[in-house]
Amino acid sequence: MLRKQIRKRRKEEIVNVALKLFSEKGFYNTTIPDIAQALGMSVGNFYNYFESKEELAKYIMQYSSRILGEEIRKISEMNISTKDKIILLVKRFIEIAEERSELIEYFLRVFLSNREIFKEGCEGFLCVSDVVTELMLFLEEGARKGDLKQQDFFAAFVTVMGPLGGLIFLKGENVLPKRPIEYAKEIGENIWQALKKN
Repeated sequence: MLRKQIRKRRKEEIVNVALKLFSEKGFYNTTIPDIAQALGMSVGNFYNYFESKEELAKYIMQYSSRILGEEIRKISEMNISTKDKIILLVKRFIEIAEERSELIEYFLRVFLSNREIFKEGCEGFLCVSDVVTELMLFLEEGARKGDLKQQDFFAAFVTVMGPLGGLIFLKGENVLPKRPIEYAKEIGENIWQALKKN
């Protein structure tokens, strides 16, 4: 059991280091020796955890999706109004983007920019299924309660994620006059207005 925990912890260390390097240097400019060196491990030992850089890249996307999906699930389970859940969801996404900026950078710089890496086994929503599933359940619950309108999931997904991606992009371009978190309530209100049942 202890050996399993040590292996799991080491795998997470590899993921976190690779996530940082991929986010900073890009997928193609980061080598397995770079990752192994940053961890103080041999390249051979790296292969005990991941068969290839591509496998690691896909795993990181799934790992990131699990983190964000878990946050959505926690908010969904709270005993607060749907409107407050949406505002909290926006706030939490922005906080994660600030606390773990490499997660968002990875998504923008690696996942969206190098789609060829993710062709096999990561098509469509496969690598981000945790986020997609939790957001789908979140929206369905809001509609079931009569707070949100029934609509096509993809339209609702873009309504929620579009503004968040846009805000993070603007932050990366250093054009925001205020800190991203200061926009959370207003963006949350806008998303609520777009999704709420009239």
